[in-house]
Amino acid sequence: MTLCYLLLTTPAVLAQENTVNYTFADLRYQDFSNKDLHGTSFAGANMQEANFQGANLSTTIITKGSFYRADLSGANLTETFADRVIFAEANLKDAIFTDAILSSSRFFDAVITGADFSGAIIDTYEVKLMCDRADGVNPVTGVSTRDSLGCR
Repeated sequence: MTLCYLLLTTPAVLAQENTVNYTFADLRYQDFSNKDLHGTSFAGANMQEANFQGANLSTTIITKGSFYRADLSGANLTETFADRVIFAEANLKDAIFTDAILSSSRFFDAVITGADFSGAIIDTYEVKLMCDRADGVNPVTGVSTRDSLGCR
């Protein structure tokens, strides 16, 4: 009887943005601008042309996700596990990718001006391609995109 009482008297927990699991979700064209989504899973999600401008995506799991043409300008992706992610044609201006795992991820024609990739794990070939267009300094970390990628 005590257990039954405990279950019935426990207050409802309010859902928070960073507790939602978006694994394999279709999030095309959705607006997540300035949201706190840290620790959330977006594994396998389709985020084509979604707006994540200024969002906190730190410590998220984005494995095999797609940010094709998405806006991640000013987003914080610190310590994010983003292997095999498509960032093609995405706006990554001033985004922070410090200590992120970005292995086998693709950045074809992504805007990377001011993005900070310090300590991130990125395929050597992808870094070479990104260095050809890397410029700017991240306004939050003060690190240049070229320096964070180790460009010569």
